[in-house]
Amino acid sequence: MRFENIAKEEAIVFHAMKPVLKADCSAGQSGEAIPFGTAVAKAIALAKPVRHRETVSLVGALGRVCAADICSPISLPPFDNSAMDGFAVRTADFDGEGPWTFRVAERVIAGDVRVLENLNPRTALRIFTGAPVPWTFDAVVMQERCDQIGDTVTIYERPHRGHHIRFAGEDVSADAELIRRGKGLSDRDLTLLAAVGIGDVHVLRKVRIGLLSTGTELKEPGEPLEHGQIYNSNQIMMSSLLAGCPWAEIVDFGTVPDSLGLLKDVVARAVTSCDALVTRGGVSAGEEDHTVVAVQAHGAALDVLNVAMRPGKPLKVGRIRRTLFAGLPGNPNAALIAFRQIVLPALRRLAGLAETQPQWFSAVAGFSCKKRQGRTEFVPVRISGRTERGEPVLEMLERGTAANLMAVALADGIALLPPEAAEIKNSMPLHYEPFGT
Repeated sequence: MRFENIAKEEAIVFHAMKPVLKADCSAGQSGEAIPFGTAVAKAIALAKPVRHRETVSLVGALGRVCAADICSPISLPPFDNSAMDGFAVRTADFDGEGPWTFRVAERVIAGDVRVLENLNPRTALRIFTGAPVPWTFDAVVMQERCDQIGDTVTIYERPHRGHHIRFAGEDVSADAELIRRGKGLSDRDLTLLAAVGIGDVHVLRKVRIGLLSTGTELKEPGEPLEHGQIYNSNQIMMSSLLAGCPWAEIVDFGTVPDSLGLLKDVVARAVTSCDALVTRGGVSAGEEDHTVVAVQAHGAALDVLNVAMRPGKPLKVGRIRRTLFAGLPGNPNAALIAFRQIVLPALRRLAGLAETQPQWFSAVAGFSCKKRQGRTEFVPVRISGRTERGEPVLEMLERGTAANLMAVALADGIALLPPEAAEIKNSMPLHYEPFGT
């Protein structure tokens, strides 16, 4: 794993687990658990980015994936303009000792389209913020440093060249690269594009992601429960997580009982209409776990069968012909961790995003525990304080159990317990991913 250190406010931001590991091509095919980093690299490698482009207005482009490099058609600012309300002057007119008095020749406001030329020497212009500065004038004196009486102004301080002028192109030069292909367009990106006059942008089409729950025991929230049944929390979890991904289009295939025939029918529909299929449940080795058999019946090749992680070990990842497949465990926490850490990076790659990995912060443990070496663990944590360097001190709420939900609901995020560690000690450096709001 490689972490890049980037300053961000009081914390240190990390981009974790870049897919730089050289994975054994046969890893996972025997059913033995493969290292977490290998599973991440394999899942991302399986994702073939979409290529189809479409054009959308800036209003509908937030979060979409930029399909081509974008360069600025103009300079920004496009002309020299005043950064202050005041008086535009020529510094060459300030000879001798001050104060200096000039005749006010013109009044220039923002949006003034006149081209002012051939103005007499030793004159000033009354000018306002954002107004164009004529090319022969090379400084602006703020109005608080001047006295205007009638059509004359007296200035008490000698200005220097360029004072309070925003020069054409000082922010962005014409033809400068603004945004690269593969960038998810942020509100700041769209603001920049609007500022240089770009109204439409080429983006990659949305990826179609099929969601499917399996389990005879599942009932939808709001329905009455019978003995032995539970509510389907995974469906709302997955759809909620993907709702924050503007590059994704969700296709909900609902819940299928533990029936191989029914499951095969739904998988057949999904692979003909979706770029990716994400299932929950039925991926373990029990007699009623039919997901793997159902997808293999449609030609699935699975590169990931089990991962040396807790929770989320029985994750399955592969391809069903042209469709990316991810089979998540049925237990909610296991599904959440496996999705966030392995499946979501692959889906981001599928969508054409250049940055696929979650963002991690440096933190320190405010707890101690033992763990199995060789296994990466993810535990829900709450920030209990800050170090002198501003790093969060993490309180562990639970040991990454697969089914319990309360600790995750109360958590600020998750901490990664590295595979090489046999014990986590108090004040030990850790990596922390916030859940966000």
